[in-house]
Amino acid sequence: MFKLPFPNRKQSTSSPANREKMGTFGGVYTPSILTILGVIMYLRFGWIVGNVGLLGTLIIVTLSTLITFLTALSISEIATDRLVRGGGAYYMISRSLGIESGGAVGIPLYFAQALSVALYTLGFAESVVNQFPQLNQLYVALIVTVLVAVIALISADIATKVQYLIMGAIALSLLSFFFGKPVEATEIEMWGASDRVSEPFWNVFAVFFPAVTGIMAGVNMSGDLKNPTKSIPVGTLAAVGTGYLIYMILPIVMATRADATTLLEEPLIMKETALWGPAILFGVWGATLSSTLGSILGAPRILQALARDRVLPRWMRFLGKKSGASDQPRVGTAVTLAVVIAAVCIGDLNLIAPVLTMFFLTTYMVLNVSAAIEAFLQSPSFRPKFKVPWILSLLGAIGCLAVMFLINAVATVVAAIISISLYFWLQRRELEVSWGDVRRGLWMALLRIGIYQLDQTYREEDPKNWRPHILVLSGAPSKRWSLIELADSLIHKRGLITVSSVLKSGSRGLVQQGQMERRIRKYLDKKGVQALVRVVMANDTFTGVQHLVETYGLGPIVPNTILLGDTSSSYHLNNYCQMVRQIHQSKRNIIIFRENHERGFGKRRRIDIWWGGSMQANGGLMLLLADLLRSDIRWREANIYLKLVVNHQSAVLPARNNLNRLLTQSRISAMPQVIVADGRSFDRILQETSRNADISFLGMAMPDETFPQHYQDMQRKVTGLPSTVFVLAAPDFSFSQVFQDTNVRNSQK
Repeated sequence: MFKLPFPNRKQSTSSPANREKMGTFGGVYTPSILTILGVIMYLRFGWIVGNVGLLGTLIIVTLSTLITFLTALSISEIATDRLVRGGGAYYMISRSLGIESGGAVGIPLYFAQALSVALYTLGFAESVVNQFPQLNQLYVALIVTVLVAVIALISADIATKVQYLIMGAIALSLLSFFFGKPVEATEIEMWGASDRVSEPFWNVFAVFFPAVTGIMAGVNMSGDLKNPTKSIPVGTLAAVGTGYLIYMILPIVMATRADATTLLEEPLIMKETALWGPAILFGVWGATLSSTLGSILGAPRILQALARDRVLPRWMRFLGKKSGASDQPRVGTAVTLAVVIAAVCIGDLNLIAPVLTMFFLTTYMVLNVSAAIEAFLQSPSFRPKFKVPWILSLLGAIGCLAVMFLINAVATVVAAIISISLYFWLQRRELEVSWGDVRRGLWMALLRIGIYQLDQTYREEDPKNWRPHILVLSGAPSKRWSLIELADSLIHKRGLITVSSVLKSGSRGLVQQGQMERRIRKYLDKKGVQALVRVVMANDTFTGVQHLVETYGLGPIVPNTILLGDTSSSYHLNNYCQMVRQIHQSKRNIIIFRENHERGFGKRRRIDIWWGGSMQANGGLMLLLADLLRSDIRWREANIYLKLVVNHQSAVLPARNNLNRLLTQSRISAMPQVIVADGRSFDRILQETSRNADISFLGMAMPDETFPQHYQDMQRKVTGLPSTVFVLAAPDFSFSQVFQDTNVRNSQK
């Protein structure tokens, strides 16, 4: 059996070029009020009054209309900021929250709109068969479906004119009802009959709520209006107000015409109490046909917009083609007709109907969210003629979400899963669009708040919250990809990576600089690495690096660690070491990666740390970097070996105890190894014990005038060894506090 309490929606046409522009009444008010006064008013309103009584009905009408009113305010605000083209709600959401959000709502909305045609035609057929039992309900539904589709295919102008006839039928039915007579003597029951079990209040609310939804009809007429910035707010809000007035009068009249039991048992109580009963039938049929016609007009236009924005797969792009000078979606209409006929033949849509209702309400909720975000961010480009406080739009979104759960919590969850799945599917396709959306503004607002908060509250870096923000001096990523791969493993979504390169001045300009940044960013995206990109121009590389380190950053968010590759050129050694010295003076950590090109990162199973005997400076940073490296999924099987060289066997036990205590305090899992020199040099011990490591960490000396010689000695020591990381910690930063718990740090203050 067909259930009626579902939304009565109407989507209107796109603008034909040769049609006369419409005013507020014909273009917005008429289609909107026809979506509000629907079959629920005729066939379920008496049931509502019978269950919750007069006072309960007035509360339900007020709460429902309030949510619709808030949504209408949001729609008016967005519609008066930009021209709404084909696609209606999909168009508004995709241009505000992005193509992924628009598609995640638009695709289910199309199917909800298309299958709504089946719901309405089945409802129409049911009411006809009730009056003419000799007719077949399925055949009536199929005939009506084909007829409204033919009207939509021939001309949308005809559909618009038909709406005036339908509105006249509804007005006649209401007048006939208001001037009618009681069917029995009755007392007004404020909360329904007390001598029987009635439906819970929120169940009745869920049945009525769809009667006041479907206010997108006027928005979709934006291109056909003489003055859309005036007509959309006035027409939409006037329709909501008219519907509220009628819905507040109807229960008062019904409560004086029949008692609660009669209202519950007689679905067409309006016909029984009307001055002229057939007028109510004309109203029921008119409301049903209006909804059917509106849906068959709206669904193909959503499909057309989705195809044109390339949301649909490539093989469905033909659905975006226009037909005729008026750009009618005739191909989409034919496809929609096939979907509707299949649904009508199935006949029983009760299982999926609640989910369809959820998609309609999801659309209204997202529209409210869009308006709230736009108004809250106060973007210079958002200048609607009709302004609404963002808190009202947010309340509208919350109201829609609450109603969704009240109607059907399971259907709400199912609709949410489908929409989220579509969002991530579209996100993975990386659709390119020619318009901007509000997401960048949202992130900018959050970034602004965060940066100012950090700058005011944490002017000095706190060891407890230390995170690696790495500036990678890689040049072209394809040539030194290992540097970026190492940085990505160290960060592991805890900090920031900036991949940087220095271009020689003179040979290239700002255009080439921007092009190179885009190429690097595209290359990183292809490799699946999240990183910022910065390209600067300078007379020479070392000057450019110094300038980059000094100036790059935003407020308190600056790179605290510089990662660069080893140099094999003796000609540039002095400049290279001078650069390292200047970076150290700027109080940044320095990581120099000397790669063994034959072995790369090996099997990623063993990490050696050559310990200098102290947690301060290089020792603490090396231990922290090794632990960060092992947290990456590619290094998760690796073991950390903490190596310490002593001169005599008698020093082994105290040294091992110190290393164990160090690891316990730092809460890092590593294997301490104490090596007795036994007359061997450190260079020989290093070569013998780290030859099978996958990567080794060694600390560097403080850079001074003799640093070039020291660096050459470091290079000589690790010749032939696996890939090695030279570490130089920033001055005046105690990495030992990073490993200590809060109580220990507080006791030291």
